[in-house]
Amino acid sequence: MKFEKLGNIVDIQKGKKPSFVVTPDENSVRVLQIDDLRNDNNPKYTNEKSGVYAKNDDVLIAWDGANAGTIGFGKSGYIGSTIALLRKKQPDFYSTAFLGIFLQSQYQYLRCKTTGATIPHISRKALDDLQVPVISMNDQLQIAHILSKAENLIAQRKESIRLLDEFLKSTFLEMFGDPVRNEKRWEKDKVISYTNCIVPGRDKPKSFSGNIPWFTTDDLIHKGYVKKSKKGLGLTNVEIKNVRARVIPTGSVLLTCVGDLGIISICKEDCVVNQQLHAFICKAEINNIFLMYSLSFQKNFMFKNAKSTTVPYMNKTTCNSIPVIKPPLSLQTQFAQIVEKTEALKAQYQQSLQELENLYGSLSQRAFRGELGTSEEKPTVAVS
Repeated sequence: MKFEKLGNIVDIQKGKKPSFVVTPDENSVRVLQIDDLRNDNNPKYTNEKSGVYAKNDDVLIAWDGANAGTIGFGKSGYIGSTIALLRKKQPDFYSTAFLGIFLQSQYQYLRCKTTGATIPHISRKALDDLQVPVISMNDQLQIAHILSKAENLIAQRKESIRLLDEFLKSTFLEMFGDPVRNEKRWEKDKVISYTNCIVPGRDKPKSFSGNIPWFTTDDLIHKGYVKKSKKGLGLTNVEIKNVRARVIPTGSVLLTCVGDLGIISICKEDCVVNQQLHAFICKAEINNIFLMYSLSFQKNFMFKNAKSTTVPYMNKTTCNSIPVIKPPLSLQTQFAQIVEKTEALKAQYQQSLQELENLYGSLSQRAFRGELGTSEEKPTVAVS
């Protein structure tokens, strides 16, 4: 299979910072920014008539910043200073969608080649040197169609998962009202009134050779369940004793108290946590799933009352002082049952999402090795 350097296929032009207009009129022109490469939620406009104008047939790339390497295409307008356009030198030789999807597949490569100590910048040389498959236009269009279909299915599955999360939030508010305002006048007190707490020690284990999982902030899934350490870290009872740690029982509610405050999970196994987490063990009058959701509404309280040096942190007193409503246990249990059923469906969707993402990765690799040509039977992309 033949390849051609991207620098021989496209010309690259960088944008400039425009002046925006608050109220666009018939003379205003769209300005494309990094967020516009992914969606059209917040369009901005300018009345300037200079700058670099992108056409629908151009491929756009975020050149600078945290999102450097993000790709977009099929959009027109002046481009901002953090975006560059890639304009085909011979438009009939390459499909825009094919080039765009190919560059999306090279995101990790482009990121690892960025320059800049604090703000990453796309390397012009790394971009120019990318080896693009030389295949017929028919094959390019077929590849773009197959991969776009897979991308759309992935987006649909992500949206389904998002809607389930929204459903649970709205169900909580319908059943209990806003726990901050407490319009339904439930009993309300400090969280420690309804729980016991475990505060981890400061000593970090010197070894991890056991099966009792060791959790840190990165392991928590907000308003979800955590069972295993992402790094596979676990302790023995001896290792736990050596650092004078306490085992947190299954079903406890874990809360981040340093940095990104208010990430909340329920542990599905007995565990040990580092000092960035705080654990609540529910008493008989409070349901742990209800507590997890109730605490998620208190982020403003957490950040307002947190102390700060370089990062915000909540001490034991602040963590235990977070206000919590206490509706009847029967109502809490009813909500918990809804959550459990919804989470079971969400787990199915997440498994399907993983399968779709694996399929997309496999199709991408085959496509850019020249294995999805028109001579082959088109693979079926189906949602499970």
